[in-house]
Amino acid sequence: MLENREEELTTVRVQDPRVQNEGSWNSYVDYKIFLHTNSKAFTAKTSCVRRRYREFVWLRRQLQKNAGLVPVPELPGKSSFFVGSTDEFIEKRRQGLQQFLEKVVQNVVLLSDSRLHLFLQSQLSVPEIEACVQGQGPQTVTEAILHYAMSNCGWVQEEESRPALLPGGDLQGSYAGLGSPQGPSCLETFPYWSDFGMDEPHSDSPEEPAEPLGAGREEQ
Repeated sequence: MLENREEELTTVRVQDPRVQNEGSWNSYVDYKIFLHTNSKAFTAKTSCVRRRYREFVWLRRQLQKNAGLVPVPELPGKSSFFVGSTDEFIEKRRQGLQQFLEKVVQNVVLLSDSRLHLFLQSQLSVPEIEACVQGQGPQTVTEAILHYAMSNCGWVQEEESRPALLPGGDLQGSYAGLGSPQGPSCLETFPYWSDFGMDEPHSDSPEEPAEPLGAGREEQ
């Protein structure tokens, strides 16, 4: 008898770039990362976090260090000189970051790295991720991801008057009523699979690149 298996699908989107600390010397751009999956490789089936380029650079280094001979996809590279507007630069980078993550989550070797899961499914900082992976934090990797998922941090409304709903109008299962909106702004509604489209490419940078946020200012 043939076994009827559901195809495993993972969709990741990098979107909603925002300038943080705008107007100050340490302003930078971060991006919303939304992940939706039915894969057993992930602890949470839906997650939403915000990450900056510097954290992507750290993630790629760690993946490469732990993947051995398995090639790790490239990041959109550092650009010390960019011809075009700031918006064009940020959009090009967003596309490159999305393509990077799309390739990473399809690689079974890279998926075995706990740092990747904490990067995508918790809002822990880089030092906190390292501590958690090394068993020096207050929670295990699974506990950290579940705690973030059930705190509703990933479902923060950008407008408090608009409740976060799933298709059909209800909050999802055990998430309903848990926690209070806090943390990074992520989703307004839970999207359908059909809402997703795949984007597009690029050289790695060992350091945080200069992202044009205005005349004479660089991303920190």
